[in-house]
Amino acid sequence: MNLRCHAVVDTAYQRVQIWKSERQCEFRVAGAIHAWWHERRFLTGLAWDNLAGAALLRPAGPPRSILMLGLAGGTAMRILRQLLPDCRLVAVDIDSEIVALAELNMKLDDLGIEIHFADAYQWIAACREKFDVVIDDVYLAGRSDVFRPGKSDSRQITALRRLVAPGGLLLANLVNGSGHRAMQIQTRAAFRAAFPVVRTVTTPESMNETLVAGADVLPASALAGWTPSFPAATDRKLWKRLKVRRLTPVPSR
Repeated sequence: MNLRCHAVVDTAYQRVQIWKSERQCEFRVAGAIHAWWHERRFLTGLAWDNLAGAALLRPAGPPRSILMLGLAGGTAMRILRQLLPDCRLVAVDIDSEIVALAELNMKLDDLGIEIHFADAYQWIAACREKFDVVIDDVYLAGRSDVFRPGKSDSRQITALRRLVAPGGLLLANLVNGSGHRAMQIQTRAAFRAAFPVVRTVTTPESMNETLVAGADVLPASALAGWTPSFPAATDRKLWKRLKVRRLTPVPSR
């Protein structure tokens, strides 16, 4: 299905190219697909699939509340709403303009998300709630690539972990391509030092991995039961391609 560039919008934080067809829409930022929507499908084989799958690996059962830092067009949240129709979805994003574009072009307002417009890391410092799943997907656009504004060090992980309810999970989306290796190594190390169990969720085509951490994290077999939740055969095929593996624990001293 051919997409055409319908508009280029400069928000206060990024330049967004809006590519559309009759049934599909993409937001492209700094050479990457920043958000995706399709009239009938949910999965892409990319980072959003990883995030959605990782959010379901809670040993205590499906999450009842999810906080996402970095909403953009809400692609991962749309998958999660399909899987968890009664879950409370909360999101924080600094760019209100890209969220407004998603409401116009991607039916974001149909998902029932509680949206806060703020710097995500400042917002969590003031938040007093806890969530079954907390997702850190904060990326900003540079001149030629996206980058993580946070340090992903022990201090930041501690601030995020404070919002995770007992038995809950902390997730982080990481780009693992050229130029992102140092941040990937640093974030992995901080997660492994802070949590007893850390797993990665990946797909074959994606240049991303999702770290998922907690007191315990379910293995890949836990995702199989969710496959029938997707009406489209293409989505079911992509869901089955999710890979989950455990990172080696930090040796005890």
